[in-house]
Amino acid sequence: MPLQDLNVGASNNKQLEFAGDYHLPFIHLINHTGEGVRSETHGENIVHIMNEFNIYESVFDACVTGSIVVTDTQNLISNLPIQGTERLSFQLTTKIDNETKDTVINCLESHGKEMHVYAITDKRQLSDTVMTYTIHFASREFVRNLRTRVSESFSGRMDQMVNKIFTDPDYLDSQKTLHFQQTRNQDKIVVPNLNPFAAISMICKRSLPEIERSKGAGYLFYETTKGFHFRSWESLCVDKGGNLRDAVQFFRYVQGNRDPITTKMDRDNSTVGQQRTDRITETYKNVRDYRFTNNFHDVAANTAMGTYGHRVITHNIYNKSYREDDYHYHNRWNETSHLEDFPSIVDSPVDYDTKDGTPYQKGVSDYPEARISVQSTTQFAHNEGTGSYGTPVEDDGILEGARVSQLNKIAHGTQLEMTVNGQARLSAGDVIDFDLQSVENRKDSQGRLDPQYSGRYIITAIRHRVAQNKFIQVLTCVKDSSKSGFGYSGNKSFTEMAGIKQKGRSIDINQEDDYPTHEAPKNRLGSWHPGV
Repeated sequence: MPLQDLNVGASNNKQLEFAGDYHLPFIHLINHTGEGVRSETHGENIVHIMNEFNIYESVFDACVTGSIVVTDTQNLISNLPIQGTERLSFQLTTKIDNETKDTVINCLESHGKEMHVYAITDKRQLSDTVMTYTIHFASREFVRNLRTRVSESFSGRMDQMVNKIFTDPDYLDSQKTLHFQQTRNQDKIVVPNLNPFAAISMICKRSLPEIERSKGAGYLFYETTKGFHFRSWESLCVDKGGNLRDAVQFFRYVQGNRDPITTKMDRDNSTVGQQRTDRITETYKNVRDYRFTNNFHDVAANTAMGTYGHRVITHNIYNKSYREDDYHYHNRWNETSHLEDFPSIVDSPVDYDTKDGTPYQKGVSDYPEARISVQSTTQFAHNEGTGSYGTPVEDDGILEGARVSQLNKIAHGTQLEMTVNGQARLSAGDVIDFDLQSVENRKDSQGRLDPQYSGRYIITAIRHRVAQNKFIQVLTCVKDSSKSGFGYSGNKSFTEMAGIKQKGRSIDINQEDDYPTHEAPKNRLGSWHPGV
């Protein structure tokens, strides 16, 4: 029978009036024969037995995944049956305002965007007639990646290689859209019998973004509910010309998740015209809850990982030589694009050590020995004089240092987790603006925004959650820089700030005159003590 999605038009039957309202009229679970429990139906609608519905997307994950917790009174797990090879077809709709078309998360089988079930877990029987279990699903490319291998040589731009793996019938064979950023480099690469995602990951590490004035390195490959993406972190911050990308959504934290406009509308009990539009628009801005799960003040971790300073030793197998390149976070700051104007940490002196040949003392970026890595070049591996990035071999060390530093700033920089009213238009990779007021006395601060933690963020991960007739999103957001500077010590040395360096000393404990001696303690209940 021809593929069709029943009740597609049902998403327009109910009016969406509030932020968090949604339409999810069906979730068709389709068995291995393309049917539901009844042979005449194309899929079984399980939306009425759904307790919780989750969709996950992240810029660090190649595919969208999800889960459905169901309470089963029909024994679908046996009657359908559910084996882990089923398909899911659904469509989740939300509203922006009265003037804008509804936004949709489209996973319809008729559009070639269905999800594939790959596991059933947590099966429990609650009573004689009721059981519960969790259905896990992912995009078709997830299971396709597990079943195929890439063993091929590629040449040309890196984005062309990824597109070949993405569309080739022998590899991912995807029917979805790939949003890609052209690379400024090209090279020859041999993929040695890897899964498609592993092959693309290898290409990501050797890709250089085509952005004005940029000398960054490294790409991301990920899927959202809007399609696949192959692009650099910098392209999430700025456009090709180096101009800041617009924020998709403005957020603010309001105590109790209330705001004056919405409160007045509720008081007036008005739900018509422009007021309804304002209510939806304004309440979408409200943050239900937030917390910072990581921040850039973990100097120890970032120092050890090479975020600030990194020495890359490049071994040239061809001519039996090597070179050392030191990556310096502050010196290279203007060579890459960022979300905000200021570095995550200042370049003030942090210890008594002086920079070689100068009277100035070292900052956090002046310790490249904090991380030392060794890599071999690919010079003349394909009869080309270029290095690992398809560029002059002398650039390998600095490009590798820049790539590692940028990845660390994303994964271990300022990380914000917030819970908001669900809106289908948000995707991982979007820019948002978060207004967080300072926590000083409101009268004294006069509404001043937090200089470090407010400002622009990039959504790196989203959990779309439908439960208890409410659609919410848990956003993981990251920034690689600061909205305001932290101040600078000027020309002051560490000695001026911390005082004159004192000389330490060593003492042999056996030669100390004042080394304390203690008698063994007596037991309070008698004369016995340990050792007797």
